[in-house]
Parts: sequence; structure tokens; C-alpha cells
Amino acid sequence: MNFRGTEVRQKALTLLRDGTKNADVARRLNVPLGTIGYWKHVDRAKRGECPGRRDPKCPRCDGSDLDESSYSYLLGLYLGDGHISRYSEHRVPNLMITCTESWPGLMDDCEQAMRAVFPENSVCRVRKTGCRNVKVDSKHLPCLFPQHGPGRKHERPIVLEPWQQAIVDAHPWEFIRGLVHSDGCRITNWTTRVVAGERKRYEYPRYFFTNTSTDIVRLFTYTLDKVGVEWRTLNQSRAAVTVSVAKKASVALMDARVGPKR
Repeated sequence: MNFRGTEVRQKALTLLRDGTKNADVARRLNVPLGTIGYWKHVDRAKRGECPGRRDPKCPRCDGSDLDESSYSYLLGLYLGDGHISRYSEHRVPNLMITCTESWPGLMDDCEQAMRAVFPENSVCRVRKTGCRNVKVDSKHLPCLFPQHGPGRKHERPIVLEPWQQAIVDAHPWEFIRGLVHSDGCRITNWTTRVVAGERKRYEYPRYFFTNTSTDIVRLFTYTLDKVGVEWRTLNQSRAAVTVSVAKKASVALMDARVGPKR
């Protein structure tokens, strides 16, 4: 019997959907038991079921708890250096945040935030040349990150949903920290001045944030305004926009709540 034929497979699926056991279907149709199991698995997957495992809850779909502080930080990381992808329409989407090898502490913070936001999902690190992608798989990623879409972020509108904005308003520093840790940095500038006839060197720290998306830059500066951080944009010829925080009091605020990458 040609047990790989479409007609036989459809008979098997009809019996399986009616509750017939795999072994009974295999005997009745003279098809190997392993083939019956595979057909059943594929059929259930196509219908949106998760064979053999419990489907994790989603804060948006099921109203389960969400660690809002960790989410605000992860949202900032995603808007900076993150992306969501799926290699086929049947593949579970994955979120990857790219972290350079120079900042192991950043990878730890990113992984910790992912585990807090997705406590029932597996989180791993994928090694790349000079960096690692911190990764989590979940079919609910588009629910939690509705900014996902085709093309690059700076080529499409990036607007927070009202529920996301409420979280950012409640946890603004975590959002700022995520953006700075992804597309920003803390550096030490220096200059010289002549004092009493002697030239002296002065050093001062400042923060930079650079992004090509005007929407993401606007979200960053809006949140800085909310927490009382003064900023300005630099004049540049390139398309990306750089935001500078250099005032002493504002840098002190950033140092206390954000800090340098580690």
C-alpha cells in the first residue's frame, strides 16, 4: 500500500481528529506508527496547536502578569539593536538583541530582562563574529512588540501603543537605559583652558544616543524631558541623529540611573 499517498494521509488525519489512537490508525491503514505520529504533529501545528507542550501565557492575550520594569528596558533594547524574525510562516517568531562581546554585563542584563518578560520561554545566546545574539522564541512576540513589521525600523513609523506608553511613563529610566545600552554610550571628553597663564586639561563625561529613526529619537528625547534631563542634537551630515547629554546636572542624573555599559 502506498502509505505516503494524499488519500491515505487524509484518511489518517480524519481518524486522528475523531480521537482514534495513533496505533489503531497505523494498524487499520497499514502505515508505520512513526509516520502516523509525524502526520499528527504537522497537522496540529498547522492548526495552531502545540503538541506535547503547554502553551505559555501572554500578558496581552491572556492577561497574565507582566514585569513592566523589565519590559520597559527590553523595549528600549529592541528599538535600538533588536529585531524579530521568522524563517517561515510555520516557524515561531524569535526576538534577538545583538550585544557586542565587549559588554558581557549588557548581555547578562538583556538575558535577565528576557527571562523576566518571558518566564515560561527558553532564552539562549547565539555566538556571532564579535558579538552574540540574546534570543527568545515566542509566538506572542508581535503582541508585545507591535512595532515589528517588514523593512528596517527607520523606514516605517515607530509609535508606541497606549499600553506601552503607560509602561514607559511608569518606568522611564528603564526605557532610557535600554536605548542607551543599545544605541548609546557614555564617554569622557576633554578640553584645555588657560588659567593664570598656564594651560590646563579638563575632562568631562557626556552621553550620546544615535539612531536613524526620527520616531525612535523622538521617543528617547520625550522620555528625557519627562525625567528632567537636558539634551541637544548635534549637527551632522549623515542621516542618523545624535542626541548629546552634556550638562553636569543631567549627566549626574544619567550616571545615577543609567550608567555606562559594562
